[in-house]
Amino acid sequence: MKNKNYLSNKKVITSNKQINNKPVYEFVKRVFDIIFSFIALILLSPVFLILAVIIKITSEGPVFFIHKRVGKNGKIIGIFKFRSMVINAEEQIKNFTPEQKAEFEKNFKLKNDPRITKVGNFLRKTSLDELPQLINVLKGDISIVGPRPITKAEVKLYGNYGNMLLSIKPGLTGFWAANGRSNTTYKRRRAMEIYYVKNRSVMFDLKIIAQTVLSVFKGEGAK
Repeated sequence: MKNKNYLSNKKVITSNKQINNKPVYEFVKRVFDIIFSFIALILLSPVFLILAVIIKITSEGPVFFIHKRVGKNGKIIGIFKFRSMVINAEEQIKNFTPEQKAEFEKNFKLKNDPRITKVGNFLRKTSLDELPQLINVLKGDISIVGPRPITKAEVKLYGNYGNMLLSIKPGLTGFWAANGRSNTTYKRRRAMEIYYVKNRSVMFDLKIIAQTVLSVFKGEGAK
């Protein structure tokens, strides 16, 4: 992808009604999501068990963390993750330094977040914390590939492109997630997510899945 800001393109569609429907593509994608997530959950069940035990014995709190995000058409969904932070993570935001608060408000994350546990740091670097989202995929809340789920506070950052972003299901991985992820700015992330929505296709999805696998093995971007 060339380094240009797709959000500045005046031809970008800004209404759900204007977005091209792709019924065949959506059907194929949903079938793939169901089959892939079902098989993956079965094969990875031993990994789930091991990680659950490690999380439970190394830090206080539940094994899973459910984060409220905005799904297709603005529906609020609960995204499953292995817990990677201390149990009072939200409360600790008020203890951030001015620099940390500024970074958090700008990017909705910190590069060196003091709330992340030692095990959580490993889970994030390997993206293992996101494995439980396969449950969300099977349920139909999200897809294997799509824009990464955002919070309600983030929707306004997309401005007129908010409707476009929320016109399709979020994804376990996506164009942004597979290409730099934490190493890109939030502005760049927005541009990449909108670019995906406009250009989504089976071949594009397969390319993103391949890029994601390579990124995970290389440990690139996930923090």
